[in-house]
Amino acid sequence: MKLFSGNANKSLAEEIARYLDISLGQCEVKRFADQEIFVEIQENVRGEDVFILQSTSYPANDNLMELLIIIDAARRSSARRITAVLPYFGYARQDRKAGPRTPISAKLVANLITEAGADRVLTLDLHAGQIQGFFDIPTDNLFAVPVMGRDLRANYNVDNLMVVSPDVGGVVRARALARRLNAPLAIVDKRRDKPGESEVMNVIGDVSGRDCILIDDIIDSGGTLCNAAEALLANGAVSVTAYISHGVLSGGAVARITSSMLKELVITSTIEPTPAVQAAHNIRVISIADLIGEAINRTALEQSVSSLFD
Repeated sequence: MKLFSGNANKSLAEEIARYLDISLGQCEVKRFADQEIFVEIQENVRGEDVFILQSTSYPANDNLMELLIIIDAARRSSARRITAVLPYFGYARQDRKAGPRTPISAKLVANLITEAGADRVLTLDLHAGQIQGFFDIPTDNLFAVPVMGRDLRANYNVDNLMVVSPDVGGVVRARALARRLNAPLAIVDKRRDKPGESEVMNVIGDVSGRDCILIDDIIDSGGTLCNAAEALLANGAVSVTAYISHGVLSGGAVARITSSMLKELVITSTIEPTPAVQAAHNIRVISIADLIGEAINRTALEQSVSSLFD
């Protein structure tokens, strides 16, 4: 097999290559003076099983174009099979018409990746599981819950944990972690009675005396998570920690997290951490390289990927 990477998350690609005991493929991605992207694969891929790793994180459009052009370059170089590996699929939040005359951009991006020449897609913790159906090619959606579960057991007393979903939509994800830890489950129900009024957080479940673990797929501005932490502490929680798959952390999110009541924010390495994230005293990054590396290995060997989560 051959593993190539765009510029979105080189450190993760190098970790995965070390796990697979292969060298990261030589691929030059550069820009002309007008920022037009140019790609040259600098080794033979004819007849090879090619994996292209690229998160469509900030800058989302540049990273998406890099992915599409690398796929096209591999296809025109006669690769036998091309798998697009997207640790973070950035357009997943636009998975339905949110209002009149609005796009379903997640489907558009799925079409672009397919038309560019990808034969398979490998991703992690899609914002909505049904996005797999947007692709007309085989798509494997990995889950970070096993990695999070191991980290929680190593760093916390699981006997006093309560897993909390920050909204009703994330209950399935929270339940999976709660089942793995044999922990109880609570839900933060947020609602806004009138436009322009602040959200009211109602906690469903008894969190009194518990160390609460908020789990979600994406943290962007961090506002909802910080508000949920305040609501849990106001309802008697001893501490609140958040485990999030994708640390988008845009705008002033890092400053908001560092000044919040969160004991710790734990994110995976699907998105390259910025210097601000690395310097934050209560943000920790756990590696997802072994999980993705093993999924790549099993895909290449035509073995089961779903058995990774048994």
